[in-house]
Amino acid sequence: MSYSASSCDTPDYTIGLLELTGSDPMNPGHWTTSPVPAMQQGNGVYGPGHNGFFKSPDGTEDWIVYHGNTSTSQGCGDTRQTRVQKVTYDANGWPVFGAPAPSGQVLTPPSGE
Repeated sequence: MSYSASSCDTPDYTIGLLELTGSDPMNPGHWTTSPVPAMQQGNGVYGPGHNGFFKSPDGTEDWIVYHGNTSTSQGCGDTRQTRVQKVTYDANGWPVFGAPAPSGQVLTPPSGE
């Protein structure tokens, strides 16, 4: 499960991951938090958060949609930009979001587009 961590008022807003490591999802002790953020500020993008996911049109790729700011002082206001990028997976099957793509970087479109 992915979640937004910290507060969107800070450039340290991040995306974290939780894993159900027990049998009862209603028991907080049955969840383990990833020791490091799944996505954090980088490449001139601050406070990435509020994320969701979608499949490429041909169903072969996973993508993350999130917002980020271009300044450390923009916070939760209407200056946040909607951003997307492809999700990859590590050898254990964990999603890898990577660093936010820099503003203006042209991304390869989702497969099947």
